[in-house]
Amino acid sequence: MTRSENMRRIKSKDTSIELILRKALWEKGIRYRKNCKDIFGKPDICIKKYKLAIFCDSEFWHGKDFLAGKIPKTNRKFWIEKLQNNIKRDKEVNLFLKSNGWTVLRFWEKDIRKNTEECVNKIIDTIKKLKKKKNQ
Repeated sequence: MTRSENMRRIKSKDTSIELILRKALWEKGIRYRKNCKDIFGKPDICIKKYKLAIFCDSEFWHGKDFLAGKIPKTNRKFWIEKLQNNIKRDKEVNLFLKSNGWTVLRFWEKDIRKNTEECVNKIIDTIKKLKKKKNQ
């Protein structure tokens, strides 16, 4: 299998990390919308009631590996530009959503896979704070 064939098989929604986090949230009784098209940046998970946008970011596509100095060995120019644009886009999405009253949570793939409970607790704590803020 060539690299391009492999890359074409990578999904942009309903990824394994999104499923892990969504399943854990559902078990805790938290209801949400997934891949909200009407919200800038199309968050992987959103809770409109509290204006909470949650993103599940993979280390490769969202640049954590890139910032750590891990760049694919082939077609380096393309990947550097691609990953820099992804990082820039993520920052723009965060800025736009925050300036419009949204709370943005981003979780790395590694955190979701290894510390799912911590991620869920962080989301629950954020919801509690937003609920308290909304009721004031």
